[in-house]
Amino acid sequence: MEQAIRVGNRSAYEWLAALPAFLVLVFVVILNTSHALHAQLLQVGESIWDGYFMLRSDPTEPSCNIQMDIDAQLAALVAEAAAEEDEWDLFDAEPVDEQAMRQSLVAAQQQCETKHQQYAETIERITPGVEIFRSIELGVAQFGEIGMSAQRIMLAVLVLICGLTALFRRHHIALRPMETVMDYRVSSAAQLLASAILFYSVYSFRDVAFSSGVAVSTEHGILHHLWIFGFAFILLLSLYQFLFIPKEAKPGGSFLKAQLSVPLYATMCIISGGYFIASGHGAGIGIYLGQMMELSQLFLNVGLYVWIGMLLKRTQLAQVVFNLFRPFKLPPELLSVAVVALAAIPTAYTGASGIFVIAVGGLIYAELRRAGARRQLALAATAMSGSLGVVLRPCLLVVIIAALNNEVTTDQLFGWGVKVFFLTTMLFALMAMLTSQTSLKVQWSGDTWPEFKQALLPLIPYVVIIGVTLLLYAFLLNAYLDEFSAPIILPVLLLVVLVYERAVQEKGILARENMNIDYLEQRCEKGFSDLVAGRDSLEKTIREATTETTGHIGALLMLMGLSVSIGGVVERAELMHMVPTTFESAWLAMALLVAILVVVGMVMDPYGAVILVSATIATIAYDSGIHPVHFWMVTLVAFELGYLSPPVALNHLLTRQVVGEQEVALASQEGHNFWYRHEKILLPLVTMFIALMIVAFVPLLVGY
Repeated sequence: MEQAIRVGNRSAYEWLAALPAFLVLVFVVILNTSHALHAQLLQVGESIWDGYFMLRSDPTEPSCNIQMDIDAQLAALVAEAAAEEDEWDLFDAEPVDEQAMRQSLVAAQQQCETKHQQYAETIERITPGVEIFRSIELGVAQFGEIGMSAQRIMLAVLVLICGLTALFRRHHIALRPMETVMDYRVSSAAQLLASAILFYSVYSFRDVAFSSGVAVSTEHGILHHLWIFGFAFILLLSLYQFLFIPKEAKPGGSFLKAQLSVPLYATMCIISGGYFIASGHGAGIGIYLGQMMELSQLFLNVGLYVWIGMLLKRTQLAQVVFNLFRPFKLPPELLSVAVVALAAIPTAYTGASGIFVIAVGGLIYAELRRAGARRQLALAATAMSGSLGVVLRPCLLVVIIAALNNEVTTDQLFGWGVKVFFLTTMLFALMAMLTSQTSLKVQWSGDTWPEFKQALLPLIPYVVIIGVTLLLYAFLLNAYLDEFSAPIILPVLLLVVLVYERAVQEKGILARENMNIDYLEQRCEKGFSDLVAGRDSLEKTIREATTETTGHIGALLMLMGLSVSIGGVVERAELMHMVPTTFESAWLAMALLVAILVVVGMVMDPYGAVILVSATIATIAYDSGIHPVHFWMVTLVAFELGYLSPPVALNHLLTRQVVGEQEVALASQEGHNFWYRHEKILLPLVTMFIALMIVAFVPLLVGY
């Protein structure tokens, strides 16, 4: 009984933390679905009732008099005109044209009759069926309008709730985890300072907005107070964590080493906040957070993509796909190439490389280790598994680039993205084979094809479920899986997959929470709370996925928001003015821009980096004769190189987070020479560096 209460309380606490984010994410899905539904309702209404747009509201009865006496009205007009002629006879007024007046009155009466006739016909056509249908259609339209006006508020709530959750769980992204008392002390002190700066900035921004003399809309007023109260709670929690160090912290520690435990968002906040405060512009960060709200739809999609990744993590779909490779007994290097290439597709649908690494990175690492891959190679492939898909449709990052830059379209970028994908895949395959320590011969046997066919059978239901779901969206809502509808369709699709899995499983689910190599083979029975409370395990899965999502959303969105502020520092400090606005040589411009873009990718998240590059660097490339599509493809490859490059190496940080510190520590002890001791860093770096050089300079060579 005590165990049941304990587990039930844990479930309640998880939902308490996750429910606000869950409601926001579900609301965004419903809101965007309502737009497609409303468009379909309008088409249905028009197909059933011709001219339905006239029936959407009750018409107003015409005010004109259909029974007008033309002769009497004409006489009155003639008399009025004669009186005016007598008054102004000094000016020799024109004589009254009674015939023209009569024609005008007749025409007005005919128009009046037409209006009354249309009114009567419209009233007659508004049947009870029309009234019921239009009430539904107008209700959907009104819901969509209200939702669109509330998007900024929803994003602010998501940032604050998830940021608070990430802080509470100490889940913010840092170069190394906190282990010692010194690590916790230094990290919590930095976050306390960052929280104080954020609170001061948003409070200052409110004062500036309300004292400017310009009327502040209700929506922006709510936003200002949301930021203030939200960051006040974050400040209080930061103070608590600074005062009370966890008991499990190891004693001692190095002050210098503890600097690596400071979350990246806190470092960015201290740098940007210090600059703005020193320059007498304390509201700076608050202003740039407000600019982030102007792109609320895009950043809400980031939250949806994180949720998609966590739902995908809890399905068996990735495991079923991996099972297809086992019968062929591929060498570790060939398997790593296949995994990295195939991972590009779900990466494109999860929005960014980091999200995919968080979702499936642990499983990729485990499967490569099971196939005999050395730890360094498995870590390299895992970190790079999300790097090749950012140029493929429907990646959110490319959509943001096209939204911020009128010089390019998503079709152009995705078209070139396919070519870049094949280039990077071939380069990774070449590097993996050149550095192979085992035979690359595939071990075929008589059991290979029977085992493959057996492994293929569990995949068929998934293909059918996915196909039917997509067909229903296409038929009912005219929505297809592209860069615009993917954030809406994929959560529903994965929920359908989870429902299917729970329906066919007699007991147990694949445990994926820790994703360590020793953990993947374990199976866990249904939670005790499910047995006691009679809950379906689907609820538990969604709850755990959403709980994990809140921490990741908080870490990512806080990092993105402060990246935008760092971009503001670069812009206001006019650092880019140190770079010439144009170059006579496109080659020289490209060389300098490549170096800048890699550095930006090393220290900023992708979405914040795109905003910065769009505002400061892109015009330099255009003015120097570099084609916009070429420049942005170089930018995407340079960013991915930056995410794999020390000192930050965000993808490696996320890989370490999902595979566990123990595996990373064991990997550092392997290797008989410099390359193999550092292969997890060198293999992705060399591959992406060569790809970047080719993408950057070969098009210039051929005159693109």
